[in-house]
Parts: sequence; structure tokens; C-alpha cells
Amino acid sequence: MSDCYTLPDDLSWTVTAPGNRRAVLSHRPELMLVAFSFDKGATGALHSHPHTQVSYVAKGVFEVTIEGVTTRLTSGSSFIVAPNLIHGVVALQEGLLIDTFTPRRDEFL
Repeated sequence: MSDCYTLPDDLSWTVTAPGNRRAVLSHRPELMLVAFSFDKGATGALHSHPHTQVSYVAKGVFEVTIEGVTTRLTSGSSFIVAPNLIHGVVALQEGLLIDTFTPRRDEFL
């Protein structure tokens, strides 16, 4: 099994903050798959939402904070965020997260 992932060149990226962008890869009402690209030093600001989230670190090194606890994760790692928990990330190097949400995050469409 490879640790490498190639995203299609024709993805429709949305800039979400300086150094951050996202692309919806696929979705149904009950589930969504989203790529989040980060420049080195970019942050995914602390936030919460009513969705369960599972994230896979496809590339890079991230500090992941969930409910005030920070963990350093590298490529191949993953984490789960239960609904309504405050969470965010800091990209310690250029990186890519592949996130799933259930149910779908309609505001991303």
C-alpha cells in the first residue's frame, strides 16, 4: 500500500483563509469527503460543528488541537472529532488533510 495520494488537476479549490484551500471530493447527504491544503504555518482556526469528522494526514506535519489537547501528527496519522468539540490545526510544513464528515457539510457546497 502506498502513502502517496494524487488529487486530480481539475479540482475546484476554494480559498478558506490565507494559506488554506479546500476541495470537495465527493458527497451524499449522509457523508462527505473533502481535501484541505495548507501552506507551511497556515492554520485551521479553532471551531466546532455538529458533524462527526475523521481526518487523515495525507501529507505534512500538523499540530492538532481538540478540546484544548494538542497532538503532533505526521503523514499517515488520523484523528476523529466528535460533534461540537472545539478543534483546529496548525500546519508545521506544507500539508494535506483528507477529511470525512457525517452528515455532509452543506455549507461547503
